[in-house]
Amino acid sequence: MALNAKTLIERNHLFRGLPQKTIDRVAALATRRMYEDGAIIFMRGDPGDSLCGVVTGRVRISASRAGGKEVFLNIMEPGDAFGEIALLDGSPRTATATALARTELTIIPRDAFFALLRTEAQLAEHLIQLLCKRVRWTAEQMEDSALLGVPAKIAKRLLSLASVHGRASPEGTRLSISQEELAQFLGLSRQIVNQHLQAWRAQGWIALGRGSVTIANPRSLQNVTHQP
Repeated sequence: MALNAKTLIERNHLFRGLPQKTIDRVAALATRRMYEDGAIIFMRGDPGDSLCGVVTGRVRISASRAGGKEVFLNIMEPGDAFGEIALLDGSPRTATATALARTELTIIPRDAFFALLRTEAQLAEHLIQLLCKRVRWTAEQMEDSALLGVPAKIAKRLLSLASVHGRASPEGTRLSISQEELAQFLGLSRQIVNQHLQAWRAQGWIALGRGSVTIANPRSLQNVTHQP
């Protein structure tokens, strides 16, 4: 079932715990927009003029490295919001957002949101907390990239994605992500990612499907994350 703007805002950690009056005022600012599979929602460098919330579908957040290689940063699913940094400072977008399926978004424009923010101290506090969490997450990714070996990087990212986006199944926690997407996420080649996934599959730790990875033995993957 598609989320309405009010429900999406209530569920999102950015607004969770705020007074109902504030939730209603934020929801009143929202408009809805539909994007087809593969559509670019915004590109890195575009004006930072709105906050986006996923109503239905999935959104890939990515950036380009030197040489034009795409780095997969995150996946946004129903209930997730993105675009907070550009919304707050008005600077150009720092990443590209692409629809991974037919996707409906709730869009909150920056000008209207800032007018509300000036009158809502609790809302401003929530935004500060969110940005701090994002900074910590980014720092952790940089540390992982510098210190972890390839198997540990793959295992840790699978567990992290599964904790947020995974769905319970009889075989374990199912994550809707292709090997190519996972490789882009990590900045690795698909061949290297496939090599480790196939080894873990042979040991019964994971199951592989078309566009999915199911984690059957999270403890074993957790042990891999501690290896150099």
